[in-house]
Amino acid sequence: MKTEKSFTAASGYLAVFILLVMLGITILGILMRNPYVIVISMVLFAFISIGLVVINPNESCVLILFGAYRGTIKENGFFWVNPFFNRKKISLRARNFDSEPIKVNDKIGNPIMIGLVLVWKVEDTFKAAFDVDDYEHFVFVQSDAALRKLAGIYPYDNFEDEEAEITLRAGGEEVNEQLEKEIVERLQMAGIHVIEARINYIAYASEIASAMLRRQQATAIVAARFKIVEGAVSMVQMALEQLSEKSIIDMDEEKKAAMVSNLMVVLCGDKDATPIVNAGTLHQ
Repeated sequence: MKTEKSFTAASGYLAVFILLVMLGITILGILMRNPYVIVISMVLFAFISIGLVVINPNESCVLILFGAYRGTIKENGFFWVNPFFNRKKISLRARNFDSEPIKVNDKIGNPIMIGLVLVWKVEDTFKAAFDVDDYEHFVFVQSDAALRKLAGIYPYDNFEDEEAEITLRAGGEEVNEQLEKEIVERLQMAGIHVIEARINYIAYASEIASAMLRRQQATAIVAARFKIVEGAVSMVQMALEQLSEKSIIDMDEEKKAAMVSNLMVVLCGDKDATPIVNAGTLHQ
């Protein structure tokens, strides 16, 4: 398999000097009224001028002669090459690809919307020019395919798959590293260097978003209630122990049960408790 090779081109300024000489010879031929000199100098002038090429910074020029690859000019400047060369300029600048969110199914089949941002640049101009038909379109299609494959490897979250250690929503750098690895493998054949690849958008698809939101809210409420009950039990236990140790009041099991019930209602209620003052005896 062929790879990129460097091509050393002639100076464009020397070619300009020769063009000026040809222009002077043409003028001289007109003054001498010599048609042969005029025709030959004009043909040479046109032939040489066609070979002039300018390479801007972070730009390259792939040179092809009658179907044969001759090399790539990566050095920026003003050059002259064989006028018969077919020239194809390829940018070496870093580029951003911010994909639109696509709908895919995660590992457990939930429809989600996911998008990525990719920073890439051409590294091997031979592969980019000849191993794929359109390297820019190739980058877009293969990045989309890699993103779809990644979504099928991990679940969106661990609500339904509690054994999942890595999820798309919370995976962070591990998920991004897996995505970058997958894209690098796919784009290597096109001579593309992947600078960065990461997920920039992820959400449930619209048809299940509201249901999943209610599920997340319910899970949060249950977790909060669990903490509240756990704290309330500790507080009730501490209150009973303090009352017993300091002999403030003697209570039988029935009175303890009533006290525990009242304290749990006060501590676990959604709203502030409204006290009722008992103006009679303790047992009325």
